[in-house]
Amino acid sequence: MIKKSFFIISIFILSFEGFSQTQQFFDSPFGGGGGFTPGWTFVKVNDLNNMLSQVNMPQVSSSGIFTTGGGGFIYIGFIPSLRIGGMGYGGSTSSKSNFIQSNINYNEETIYSVGGGGITIEYTLSFIKSIGVSIGATIGGGGISIELYKNKGNYNWNGIFNEFAALQSISNNDSHRTLRNNYWLIVPTINVDIPFYRFLCFRVSAGYNLTLGEKWKIDNDLDITGVPSTFNGKNFFIQTGIFIGFFSF
Repeated sequence: MIKKSFFIISIFILSFEGFSQTQQFFDSPFGGGGGFTPGWTFVKVNDLNNMLSQVNMPQVSSSGIFTTGGGGFIYIGFIPSLRIGGMGYGGSTSSKSNFIQSNINYNEETIYSVGGGGITIEYTLSFIKSIGVSIGATIGGGGISIELYKNKGNYNWNGIFNEFAALQSISNNDSHRTLRNNYWLIVPTINVDIPFYRFLCFRVSAGYNLTLGEKWKIDNDLDITGVPSTFNGKNFFIQTGIFIGFFSF
């Protein structure tokens, strides 16, 4: 009897879950949510690596950068299938090396970072049921930073400040440069959202960063001239994510 009861209850639960996944509660997509969005950005660093190689600095990976971030959206209701939201992401890759000069062991490091974020405006294709397929765009801002280090690795507290004395700085062999490129972003995107039990959603998306107003700066916000046009923030990316909320597609 217990086995029969357990069997009947199991069939009932499975039937209920199946119905909840197939039954459409609304004529158009509805709901919203947010969550964690890891991704991969395919940065263009070949020209940078060529320049780094010429000055014997470590080169960064050309395969891309793993990024982490978050995002979310909500359907606005008065315009069917239209949703608005926001997103942000960032990540970096680095490479190190060392060399000996005048019996001093020097450390070298190159760090390449990328990030961005903005407002998302997306339209879900309502003729596709059970999952959400949306096209849209992100409007916001982003940036790239390149950090170059060459140092001895061992420091004395007072010696750090003495490096800025006029006579000391002439013979100082340490070097550190931070180059930054900030810009506006317009990012066409496509997103596929796969809901589970209405309250959990898996996402995969892709987009291409289009940039406006790029401006390279160095260290304490000083302008850089003569930057090659290939040093820019235009790149392709993919993202995945797990969203929590309410989803009806």
